[in-house]
Amino acid sequence: MSKPLIPAQRRERIVEYMTGNPIARVIDLTQLLNVSEATIRRDLEWLEVHGILERTHGGALLNQRVPQEPEYSLSVQSHPEEKTNIGALAASLVEEGDVIFANSGTTTTEVIRHIRHTGKTVTIVTNNIRAALEAQDSDGDLILLGGTYRAKSNSVMGRFALTTLRQIYADKVFVGVDGISLKYGCTVPTHTEAELVSLMLDRTRGPAIVVADHSKWHRVSNFEVGSIDQFDTLITDEYLDELAREELAARSINMLIAGSVAAIGRI
Repeated sequence: MSKPLIPAQRRERIVEYMTGNPIARVIDLTQLLNVSEATIRRDLEWLEVHGILERTHGGALLNQRVPQEPEYSLSVQSHPEEKTNIGALAASLVEEGDVIFANSGTTTTEVIRHIRHTGKTVTIVTNNIRAALEAQDSDGDLILLGGTYRAKSNSVMGRFALTTLRQIYADKVFVGVDGISLKYGCTVPTHTEAELVSLMLDRTRGPAIVVADHSKWHRVSNFEVGSIDQFDTLITDEYLDELAREELAARSINMLIAGSVAAIGRI
């Protein structure tokens, strides 16, 4: 009979396992380490306290850090089909005469691109330079926020952008993020983007909508723009894993799945 592992060894094995399986269920870990569920839950609690993972109902998720702001040109190449589908579904929620906030990012660019094709007259307010170009031939008004240009995100930020935002109220806001976590909320890489999105949320009279493909689930970037409960709807794609869907449904998060007729509403 092999010698039982001490707690430090068990935790190391758990992290090793979750490196290849970012989502793990308690029952899988008990079989892997041949210990009780109570023991595994204590180990998961310790690992969560130390910021290594996040416990969920019946299991755990490995934290995936996003320490740096990604290059816009690289983000465009990541899950393009999923982002296109998300943009189309998000645009279908827009109504004639709406005033829309949208922040920077490749997914919000797709939202604005598809709003243009709806033929509806809307006012789009954004710091997203690329999205502004996509909206140039559409009906309605485009308000491009002023500020300091950031080539990395193809957007504008700073005091001038915030000053303009404080003069506008929107009917809906579409927010692209770099990470979504039940524990750490919706996060972005820079404090300037987080400040701008937080103000957009404050000045939106209607629904706040997160648009994010499945790869953003349980990633954690540097600055929180809001807890997941602050948003009315999450629009994602059909590749979001089942455990994630269960966790979101348990929190009564309204979820729309792009590329599928399925939608999970508040319960």
